[in-house]
Amino acid sequence: MRTILAVDGGNSKTDVVLLAEDGAVVATGRGGGFRPQAEGVTAAVDVLAEAVRSALGPQAAPPYADRVAAYVAGADLPVEEEAIRAEIVSRGYGTDVVVGNDTFALLRAGASGPAGVAVVCGAGINAVGVSPTGEVARFPALGRITGDWGGGAGLGEEALWHAVRAEDGRGPATALAPAVRDHFGTATVEEVSLGIHFGELSYGRLNELAPVLMAVAAGGDPVARAIMERLADEVVVLAEVALRRLNLLGTPMEVVLGGGVLTARDPLLDGLLERRFAGRVPHAKLVVADAPPVMGAALLGLEALGAPQESLARLRAHYLALA
Repeated sequence: MRTILAVDGGNSKTDVVLLAEDGAVVATGRGGGFRPQAEGVTAAVDVLAEAVRSALGPQAAPPYADRVAAYVAGADLPVEEEAIRAEIVSRGYGTDVVVGNDTFALLRAGASGPAGVAVVCGAGINAVGVSPTGEVARFPALGRITGDWGGGAGLGEEALWHAVRAEDGRGPATALAPAVRDHFGTATVEEVSLGIHFGELSYGRLNELAPVLMAVAAGGDPVARAIMERLADEVVVLAEVALRRLNLLGTPMEVVLGGGVLTARDPLLDGLLERRFAGRVPHAKLVVADAPPVMGAALLGLEALGAPQESLARLRAHYLALA
């Protein structure tokens, strides 16, 4: 029986599952963040190797499976997908290797079938759309240089920006200023900014301010609420544009929301999204992903092998039992 090594490589963690063609899960593992754009392709695939060893044991040696289905962050362009694929192939991890962006795994994990739209808002923000006939709409998702705004890092940066300006008088007063100070345990917001500048605080720690921002917005702070409203607009426009490109705006389609920010089930953000989708994308059926994206990667791997529906159902049942 053929086997699949499914991979969901995110900015904060890399999940792997080894499964059989009948949908039975053989082993699972987890490694660190998959960050080829920041750390290089070789280092990113080293993280994948770490995750595989955690699943199969330190003595495991390639090939690990007949097919590798790797859906990872940082595979935003075809050339990046191919570079990651070439590295995995060079290590002999599997006979057949497919690499795609992690949004495809999110879509397949959350939607009832292969078609739909997925919007992920984790450390960054991205979206993908797949039509019932297989056409794809996607975005470069390289940050502000490609028009992106949002994600935990973007929200944290925005919260800090407003907090600094409130503290020094350039901006309106906002409860974000004391909230940022309390979170980092500093006397001033400026100390946080200087700590980042001098390397005493990792820039990545700005992600920690996303839940702080949500809490301040929930308390009625107008500055924080405006940021959350902007985030809702960004999420909706990503889905709207993907559907428009696929000529599906007038067709009932599932829109899967994933990533830590969108799965936090923040009441304010959830309400903003529901109202904006109802007004701008009324045929969208919102689905907040409750299954891990690695399950989506595994489903894509099974479907590529032509596995029967019973195999897909068996895999889903495995993850349903873990929920």
